[in-house]
Amino acid sequence: MSEIALDYAVPPADLAAFVTAFYLFRADVPHFEDMERADHAQFRFKLDGGVASYRFADGTEQPGPEVQIIGPTTGATRVSVEGPVRVFGAGLQPAGWAALMRVDASALANRVFDATEVLGPAVTAIADQLRAETRIEAMVEIAACHARELLAGIDRTRFGFAEAVDAWLAASASPDVEELVRMTGLSRRQLERNCKALYGAPPKLLARKYRALRAAHALAAGAHPADLLDEGFYDQSHLIREVKQFTGATPKQMHDHPGLLAQLTMSGRAALAGQVPTLVSDT
Repeated sequence: MSEIALDYAVPPADLAAFVTAFYLFRADVPHFEDMERADHAQFRFKLDGGVASYRFADGTEQPGPEVQIIGPTTGATRVSVEGPVRVFGAGLQPAGWAALMRVDASALANRVFDATEVLGPAVTAIADQLRAETRIEAMVEIAACHARELLAGIDRTRFGFAEAVDAWLAASASPDVEELVRMTGLSRRQLERNCKALYGAPPKLLARKYRALRAAHALAAGAHPADLLDEGFYDQSHLIREVKQFTGATPKQMHDHPGLLAQLTMSGRAALAGQVPTLVSDT
């Protein structure tokens, strides 16, 4: 077994609207530190390991609790943890955030907080159940069971807006906000308010985020930086700035030698292609 590994699992069909993917991270090393790319909100259980911390794009540094929720991130985050460590987690779709949190995602974007403060101390018992398992499949069964309990009674029809935004983000390498206005029939002001509530960022920033993540994914797969200048980037300097902001690496670094966590994340999610939304597998 590799000293550092990241395994992914597809969520059950009835949870796919709420969870992007489940994952199990293992690092059998004394200390692990790397850059984590901008992403959806995350729900994580630190099953083993010592002190953990996150340094977000705005410079804020916070400790990582045993059971934690990370708001949507709009820039690269430096993660550090004393090992050996195991972390089981789930990416939260915007609908998952709304169902669990009932607070605007923008209020908690680029921040980590103790999940017990929101969901109560009972979530620590879930951590104990997960800790007793070694296989991701068994952990997913446990997590899915508890997720269904938390989501019981949720009106799933009210998340149509998130479906529209996801479709907009997935339809183009460089999404145009005017197209989202046409798709939804909402004003720019309404779009901004709703996107900040569910995604933690206004539409224009979301478009930039996923444009940069797609570019990084393409670069890691072998595309040359010059090949991406027609994907909504003004010039090479613009490409460098955007990829660096949202991934923590330059286009050349993503092309030549991405960081280990970026490699594991992109390859693991790419392997789920056809089973999860392209916003997950292609970014």
